[in-house]
Amino acid sequence: MGVWKLRLSMVGTLALIISLSTLVFTLLLSLAGVFDYLTLGIMIVGVNLAQWLFAPYLVDAIYRVHPLSESENPRLHEAIAKISQTSGISKPKLMLSQISLPNAFAYGSPLTGNKVAVTEGLLKNLEAGEVEAVIGHELGHLKHRDVQVMMAVSILPALFMYIGYMFMFQGQGNRRSEGGNGAIIGMAFIGFSWLLNLFTLYLSRLREYYADRHGASVVENGAQKLSSGLAKIIHATQRTRLSKGEKQNLSTFKALFINDPDKAAADSAALATIEASKENLVEQILSKEPTFTDTVIEVLSTHPNIIKRLRALQELS
Repeated sequence: MGVWKLRLSMVGTLALIISLSTLVFTLLLSLAGVFDYLTLGIMIVGVNLAQWLFAPYLVDAIYRVHPLSESENPRLHEAIAKISQTSGISKPKLMLSQISLPNAFAYGSPLTGNKVAVTEGLLKNLEAGEVEAVIGHELGHLKHRDVQVMMAVSILPALFMYIGYMFMFQGQGNRRSEGGNGAIIGMAFIGFSWLLNLFTLYLSRLREYYADRHGASVVENGAQKLSSGLAKIIHATQRTRLSKGEKQNLSTFKALFINDPDKAAADSAALATIEASKENLVEQILSKEPTFTDTVIEVLSTHPNIIKRLRALQELS
C-alpha cells in the first residue's frame, strides 16, 4: 500500500467514523425526543481522558516495567537516541518490561511523558538490528500521535454503547409505548457501537502499517530487519508457556503491542510447516496465503494479518 493511499485511507476512515457518529447520534436522539444527554457525553469523555492520563501507571504495574538505565544497556540507549533524531522527535524514556514474551510498546501521557518499552523476551530473541527496527516502529506511533488519535476515536463506540444501555434499561422499567420505543432505540445505539468499533479496529490496523513504514524508513535495511523481527516475535510467542493469569494481564493493553499476543496462535498457522529453527521464517510466511479464517480474525483485530503485514514491508525493501 503506497504511503499516500495509506494516509488517505486513514483520513477517510477517521472522517467516516466522525461523520457517521454525528449523523446517527443526532438522528436517534431526535427520534427519541431526547436532547439532555450532554452530561452523559461529558462524563464518558472525562472517564476516557482520565484513563489516558493515568493508564501509563497501570501499564507499568501490569507489565512490570521499570526505567532501563543507560549503564544497563548503553547500546540500546544510543540506538533509540539516533532513531529519535532521525524521526524528528524527542528521545522518549526507555523502559524494560520484565515479561518473557518478545514484544514492545509505546505509551505515555502528559503526566508521564512518552515512553518506549521493550520486553526481556524481545532482547533475548531478536538481534540488535531487529530490535532497532522494532523501536523505529514504536517511535512511529509516537510521531504520528497514535495514542491520542485512537483514544479520541475509541470514545465514540463507548458513548453509543452507554447511551444504548441507558435506553434499554429505561425500556425495561417502562413497558408502555414509550418504554418499548426506548428499548428499540437502545438496541440501535448498541448495534451501531459494534459497527463503529469495526471501523475503529480498521483504523488501528492502518496505523500499524503506517508505523511499520516509519520503522522501515529510519533504520538501515529497516524493512528486512522489521520483517524478520516480527516473524521471530510470533515464532517465540507461540512457544512461550504462560499461566492463565499472565495471559489475562497481557490482554489488558494488548493494542499497545507491536504484535497481538492473543493472535500468536492464529498467526503461527503461517508457520505450521516450520521446524524449531528460526531460519527462513520470513520467506516461509510469505509463501502462505491468508485463509478465510485469517480474514475474519483480522477484521476483529487491532493488528494486521502477519502475511499481509510482511508483504507490505517487502514492497519497501
